[in-house]
Amino acid sequence: MITKMKKLTFLVYHKEYEEFLKRIRDLGVLHIQTAQEGSSDTSVLQERIQLADRIKRMIESFANIEPSAQEGDAAKGPQTLEHIEQLQAEKQAQESLVQGCRKEEEALEVWGNFDPKNISRLKENGYEVRFFTCPARNFNPEWEEQFCATLINKEGDRLYFITVTPAGQQPDLDAEAVTLPQRSLQEATQQKEVHEHAAEAIQKQIDHCAHKHLKDLQAWLQQLHSSVAFDQVVLGTARAAEDKVMILEGWIPAPKEQMVREFLDRQEVYYEMREARKGDQVPILLRNNAFTRMYEVLTGMYGMPDYDEFDPTPMIAPFFTLFFAFCMGDAGYGLALILLGFFLKAKLSKSMAGMMNLVITLGIATTIFGAILGTFFGVDLFKADVPEWMKQFMITGKIGETNYDKQMLLALIIGMVHICIAMTVKAIGATVRFGFKESLSDWGWLLLVVGFVALGSLSFFQLIPEQVSYWGFIVVGGISAIGIYLLNNLHRNVLVNIGAGLWDTYNMATGLMGDVLSYIRLYALGLAGAMLGGVFNQLAFMVQDAAGGVPGIIFCALILVFGHTLNIAMSCLSAFVHPLRLTFVEYFKNSGYDGKGEAYKPFTVTEKE
Repeated sequence: MITKMKKLTFLVYHKEYEEFLKRIRDLGVLHIQTAQEGSSDTSVLQERIQLADRIKRMIESFANIEPSAQEGDAAKGPQTLEHIEQLQAEKQAQESLVQGCRKEEEALEVWGNFDPKNISRLKENGYEVRFFTCPARNFNPEWEEQFCATLINKEGDRLYFITVTPAGQQPDLDAEAVTLPQRSLQEATQQKEVHEHAAEAIQKQIDHCAHKHLKDLQAWLQQLHSSVAFDQVVLGTARAAEDKVMILEGWIPAPKEQMVREFLDRQEVYYEMREARKGDQVPILLRNNAFTRMYEVLTGMYGMPDYDEFDPTPMIAPFFTLFFAFCMGDAGYGLALILLGFFLKAKLSKSMAGMMNLVITLGIATTIFGAILGTFFGVDLFKADVPEWMKQFMITGKIGETNYDKQMLLALIIGMVHICIAMTVKAIGATVRFGFKESLSDWGWLLLVVGFVALGSLSFFQLIPEQVSYWGFIVVGGISAIGIYLLNNLHRNVLVNIGAGLWDTYNMATGLMGDVLSYIRLYALGLAGAMLGGVFNQLAFMVQDAAGGVPGIIFCALILVFGHTLNIAMSCLSAFVHPLRLTFVEYFKNSGYDGKGEAYKPFTVTEKE
């Protein structure tokens, strides 16, 4: 759910403004709303932002280096940055020289290792050696006598040869003249190795410096981020009374109101606090339980809700978990995810603990749902020797005498329920935001779809008489038609409303069916993963039977480990991407979710990254 916010407006005397901002920053709860008419002198700020980007990129380039245990000193940051950048420039210069030597090697390789000084001696004695290349079909054997042409090498259909002629005589050949470097192949190779060793030595210096001073850079970056955030607030503050009064606006979470009031009452500052109003650009702070909170990262990937929208995270959490488990569809793979989650949680930083909790949760769901689908590391549990009471809970096989799988029907049912919930959210949300009269079309479509699905299901399972379902369809359809075609916009002409309703009908008829069918991907991905796991099992035991003995067991184990690891990796990728698509496309489209809100970011001291 979305936390209620309060708007604060401050009037501060300009000489006391920066000190007041520092106290507000230390409080760490105010989301600053910067004004458009702030100071235009941003050159220093831009320089600091660019400097922070340089430092951040450098720190990211040292992701694989373990920093020293000593605390970071921001004062040493500038010297460290300058020293490392100087070393990197020296390394780049050596690498450029290496590239030059490699090009010389490539040019000389076809000619072999010869001493250019011998060529110079021949020239001093009145003979010139020239290098040529041409296709084999263009080579004229008469050149051997006329110009002392000598074949040096042949690569594919191309010849490489030299001519030896008296000084001043220019051979007229149908061939391409080649200019070679003024050193031998051996010298080029030796020089390349010298520059490579120099580059490696410089890289060792860089790594040593990074290990010793990485925390200094991090501390300096933290200091810069805090400074940049502070300057952005100062530069974005509106001014009044000939720049004597600074006007600052911001937002605080309503639960923090009492604490903020007690703090401000101790300050010599005028302030006003009020509720959020329609049209305000209110920052969004989500507040959910421990389970739902893990999925807030998915909401953030799409976009935060507007202040008057519903938080979609409580709906994303259960359905994304269900979709992921369906796509994985294997109880054994679920257990593997649980173990992986606990292992990484113990190894990674605390900031990643929430992500690992999500992995563990998805693993638990996959284990349970995989057991229901009857698959364990590619083994069909329904055909295996498991207790009969367990098989009663498994959803496997065909529907009656048809060729349709029960799992495919389950995927379609889940999709229909998901879309019906989305349409319900859309109708309720439109009522809350715009009023019931402005949302009659949404309620009409919700009644039509949910009503027809409910009546059709009751009639199919013969829970209601055919006559009741017949009149039920007529009543539901008639009431829905009033909202869809006549009352979809009370401010327009009825004929325009009918036209708009027909257009909505076309979009719903073509879009809704496609949306429901999109959920078949849940069944298809789960089936593909199970089949591939079964294939690896068959292949492993075939190899074991063929090899026999200890080698057979070893090869079987290797194929099982490699195959199922690969299958888990591919299944996880699919199980993340496709449920995300079903959420972002099918659900958000049918729920009317915009996701254009701004996340709540309190003005505070920047924490170390």
